[in-house]
Amino acid sequence: MQITDTTAIVTGAASGLGAATAAHLASLGARVVGFDLEQSIASAPSVDGVSYVAVDVTDPEAVTRGVDAAIAIASDEDRPLRIVINCAGIAPSARIVSRKGVHDPRLFAKVVDINLNGTFNVLAFAAERMAANEPDAQDQRGVIINTASVAGYEGQIGQVAYAASKGGVISMTIAAARDLAQHGIRVNTIAPGVVETPMLATVSDEFREALEASVPFPSRLARPDEYAALATFLISHDYMNGEVVRMDGALRMAPR
Repeated sequence: MQITDTTAIVTGAASGLGAATAAHLASLGARVVGFDLEQSIASAPSVDGVSYVAVDVTDPEAVTRGVDAAIAIASDEDRPLRIVINCAGIAPSARIVSRKGVHDPRLFAKVVDINLNGTFNVLAFAAERMAANEPDAQDQRGVIINTASVAGYEGQIGQVAYAASKGGVISMTIAAARDLAQHGIRVNTIAPGVVETPMLATVSDEFREALEASVPFPSRLARPDEYAALATFLISHDYMNGEVVRMDGALRMAPR
C-alpha cells in the first residue's frame, strides 16, 4: 500500500503512539487527520501535514463526522483515504476485589467502550468509506491497523478491564480481516509491550527500572517511533493481513 499521496486517519493522535505515528506518516507524504478529544488537541504538537479533528471514538455520530471530515480533505487534495491507525485508549488499574470494594462496573464498561468499541467504531465507519475507493495496483482499497497490548494475552493483577478490552481487539483482527477482504481492505493489529508514553510519565524511577529489567532484550522501554515504524511496515507489506504482531522485546508479563 502506497503511503505517499494518501489520506490517513490516526486516533489518539495528540500524544504518545498516535502522535508519533501521525508525524511519521506525514513525513512519508501522507495527509494525516488526527482524531482526539478536544482537550487533548489543545496541547497536541503542531506538525506539517497533520490536522486534528475533535472526535470521541465511543460516539458513533462523532466518528462519522470525523471520517466525513477526513474524506473532505481527501477529496479536496485528491488523496484517497486508504490508511486508518487506531491508537486511542486508556489503561486504568483496579482489582476485581480490593480494600476499596468491588471493581467499579462503570469503569470496566468505560475501558471497554474506549479501547474496544471505539476501535470498532472507527474501523467500521472508515471501512465503509474506503470500500468506495478505486483499487490500487494490488487491488487494495485500504489498510487498518489496530492497537492491542501484550496485556490482551497476559493481563497483570489490576488489569482485568484493560486486558479484556485489548483481548477483544486481538480477537477482532482475523474476523475483521475476513469481513473486509471482499472490499480489498487489510486489517492488522500491533500488540505493544511496555512503551515510553505519557501513561508511564508519572511512575517512579524505581518502577520504571523494574519494567525495563523485565524485558529480555533490549532491556528498555519501547519508543513510540518504533511503533510508528512497525505500523509503516504493516501498511507497506501487501501480504500482511489478519495478523497480530507483538512488539515487546520478548517480554511475557508476570502476574504483577
